[in-house]
Parts: sequence; structure tokens; C-alpha cells
Amino acid sequence: MSVSPNPRMVAAGLFGMVLERGRALDDALADPKSGFAGLAERDRAFVRRLVATGLRRRGQIDAALRNFLSQWPKGLPGEALRMGAAELLFLSAPPHAAVHGAVDILPAAQSKARGLVNAVLRRIANEGGALLAGQDAARLNTPDWLWRSWTAAYGEAGARAIAQAHLQEAPLDISVQSNRPGRDLHDWAATLDAEVLPSGSLRRMKPGPVEMLPGYDEGGWWVQDAAAALPVAVLARLPGGALQGRTVADLCAAPGGKTAQLASLGAAVTAIDRSESRLQRLKANLDRLRLMASVVCADVEAWLPAETFDAVLLDAPCSATGTIRRHPDLPHLKSEADIAKLSQLQRRLIAHAWTILEPGGYLIYCVCSLQPEEGEAQLETLRALPRARLQPLSAADFGLPDQATTQDGCLRTLPSFWPERGGMDGFFIAAVRKET
Repeated sequence: MSVSPNPRMVAAGLFGMVLERGRALDDALADPKSGFAGLAERDRAFVRRLVATGLRRRGQIDAALRNFLSQWPKGLPGEALRMGAAELLFLSAPPHAAVHGAVDILPAAQSKARGLVNAVLRRIANEGGALLAGQDAARLNTPDWLWRSWTAAYGEAGARAIAQAHLQEAPLDISVQSNRPGRDLHDWAATLDAEVLPSGSLRRMKPGPVEMLPGYDEGGWWVQDAAAALPVAVLARLPGGALQGRTVADLCAAPGGKTAQLASLGAAVTAIDRSESRLQRLKANLDRLRLMASVVCADVEAWLPAETFDAVLLDAPCSATGTIRRHPDLPHLKSEADIAKLSQLQRRLIAHAWTILEPGGYLIYCVCSLQPEEGEAQLETLRALPRARLQPLSAADFGLPDQATTQDGCLRTLPSFWPERGGMDGFFIAAVRKET
């Protein structure tokens, strides 16, 4: 009989995979070596919550721990401290369970490390509440380079609101099939115990396995953040933008939420991505939803189709800093240098996307990034395209706050929008028409 791994040992290992070896949390969770897949369902939920909390609140946790450390211990002892502190400070764990659970993942031979972890976590249990009360949580949990960038782009208050929104786990947003008779948006909202958002997405606040929700197996809906659903909504709303029967290239398409939207609206979609494994997920989702699309595994920058398209949707590779609520590992994996490299790639992809667009058609450029270099600054590239005309967009048309309309007539969503509803991903969206 196989023995289930120690959940706290798995959690500590995941901390190390992300923070010391630079692995994305989703990749680490999927790695058989992590031990996550061997846990019981209840333990998987505990470990995921523990690690996500530890990453989301890493700045506060490390600041609190350093009050009782002369030197940060490397390797497993350091991760045991972070794990134990996360339980004590943010998960309301019983002190006895959290302290002993952290100590017990260390080998018995490491008596000095066990003693250190035990002593420090007992201090955290006794004094941690007072330490938290004196912390600036939004600032501590945001790397300096991101704080500087957001302050320059959105002001001090805006940066603080964004950072504050990142401290909360994102709710579950859902896009509903628009071509299925008999089940409208409000019917699905009642079935899923969800709220209809002003943008037309559904939002469910209760946690739980997605696969167990009503309608999953019948393909009535798919998971997609409300902000991520906007680019297709923009395309469908543009003059002459009705998608029924129109050819649309969805570039960098995986994992496929926008492909599903386009197909659901009747477009003839070609979905292109360079990752075969991510395209497998896209295909599986289309099969579940009973939707059709042509799927191509190729480097988008070099892909040359036989014919041009009525519309092109470019959800460009980016830093994804707009999705930190969902991916709390991102601030610990990205750097300022990444932004410059990604901005160059985005410019090349924009130029290539323009070559496969039919005259009279629309290019939708979007990124799930909060960095202006990847969003607003790319307007210079878009405007420089031959025969390009920027199409003005209005936040009010999509149920968004007025401040989501930029001075150039694009859309910019922030995690701090809809605070009473649980926020949204940060996105930048621009629409450009190729004049005839």
C-alpha cells in the first residue's frame, strides 16, 4: 500500500520550487516529483491554499520572521518557517499544529534546525498579531520594481489599490455559451449560484472543484475572468463586427477561452499557439463545449496562412502582472528585464498580425499586464501600421467603470475595479481597423 505524502512536506517543497528554483506554481503543482498529485483531495486543497497564501503574503511573512532571525536559513528550514508562519498568521491554524507540523518535516538528525524553527514559530504564534498590525501589507507584498512602475502609471493611490486587491484570492468567473437554446445568462446564474456581472460574465464567490459544478459536463460554460472576456466582446461590438461566419485568427490562443467565445458567436476560428501541451487543453475544452475551431501548433511570428482573415485577435505573450490575484507566484518570478524583452516581442507580433489581416478588418491587441510598456506604449506601434485607424472604445459599453476608458480610447482594467465584487484581472485592450 502506498503512503500518502506529508502535506506540509509537499507545501514546503512547492515553496522551494517557486522561490528557489523559479518554477511557476502551476507547473510545480503538475510536476509528479512535487508529490501534490499523490495527496488526498482534502490535503490538496489545504496545500494549494497554504502555498498560495505564503506566496501572496511573502513580504509580510518574511518581514515578521526576520524579527527573530540573525540570518535567513536556506533550504528546507527556511521553507518550513514560511509555511508555519503562513498558517499561524493568515490561516488561523492552531499554534500547536502549525509549529509541530513545520518542525516535523525536518529530519530528526537536523536538531539545530528543528530547534530554530520551533523557537521562531513559537515567537510568531505569540507576537505575530502585533507585528502584522504594524505592517504596510500592500507595500510589503509588492516587489520594489512593480511598486515603482504602478506608482508612475497609476499614482500612489492607484498602486496601493492594485496591491491591496492582490491580497485577496480571485473569485471564479464564468463565460456562458451564447448559442445554446433554452438556457440564458440569468438561468445559468441561478443554477451556478452566481452573480451576473455588468460586463455579462458570471461570478461565483463560493470555492469548490469546477468539474463538479452543474453544466460542466454538458459544456454549457467555461471558466474565464471577466476582463479576459472583454477582447472578444470588443470585437463583436465594433461597426460591422458581427462574428457569425467571419474568419478570425486567434493568435497565442491557448488555453482557449477567447477561442471558445469566438466559436460560440459563430466565427470560423483558427487558433494558433506554439505550445502543443497547451493546445491539447484547448482542444479538450472545445470538445467539452462542443465547439469547432481549426487548431494550429506553430510559432505565431513565423506562421503564414494561405489566406488573410476578417479579424485578428492578438492576446500577446506578456508579463501577466494583471493576473497576480490568480497567480501569486508571478511577482517572485518576473523582473524588470522581462518587460523590455516582452515589449520587443509584442511589437514584432503586432507587425506580423497586421500582414494576415484583410483590408477593412480589425486587429484586437490585448495583454493581461499592468505594465504600460506592454499596453499603452504599444499604441505607437499600432498607429504606425500602414492604413491603421484606432477605433475608440467606451468603458460604459461593457459595464466597466468610467476610468477604464483611457485618454486614447482604449480599455484598461485594473484589479482594483469592482472592489465590492471581488476585483478583476488587469487588461489593456486596443482595437485597430485596417483601412481599405
